[in-house]
Amino acid sequence: MAPTVPQPRTPAERSDPVRQWYENELGWATAPGPGPVRLLTGLRFDVLDLPAEAGRAALRHLGPKAPVALRGATMRILVGAGSADELPGLLDWLEWGRIPLGLTAVGTGGRMDAPTPPGWSGSRGAAIWLRPPEPGCEVEPTLPALPSLPGVGEGGTAPHSDPAVGSGLVRLVDTAATECHRVRLRRRSRQPLAFS
Repeated sequence: MAPTVPQPRTPAERSDPVRQWYENELGWATAPGPGPVRLLTGLRFDVLDLPAEAGRAALRHLGPKAPVALRGATMRILVGAGSADELPGLLDWLEWGRIPLGLTAVGTGGRMDAPTPPGWSGSRGAAIWLRPPEPGCEVEPTLPALPSLPGVGEGGTAPHSDPAVGSGLVRLVDTAATECHRVRLRRRSRQPLAFS
């Protein structure tokens, strides 16, 4: 799918400091329109959405510079662009495909609520960065991706990145799926038994 040319920004959008931070400091595309700033996925990154309780264990498979956001009880882990398309097949291959996990991916054409930039005060309930992106640094080398994606080397990291920075998407998804399943089982065990 070819990227489309965004609509011209309104004066309010052009003066929004959060939008300016994402577009000017990070070079990330934002969705046009009023309201909270939303980041376009599928261009520089995709997003794995999972319960925060499960996501905490998955963090060990991320390099220290891989951005991770939190909104309420949902963790959003940035992964390589194109990874959202790979998730269903990867879950099938890992034998998690038929189990409802609460693990989803947002890719091309999707949007993610923009977390409050690091060090800024945000509104109550707004998304926040657990691991913020670094202005002036390319995000792509820090993101988990499949080795078969263009520009990605062995082990799931970009060839010019340090192996300690990124990690493979397969390990991340396997851990995330396992932890999502554990969360699901714990929640089920807390529910009272229904007798008929």
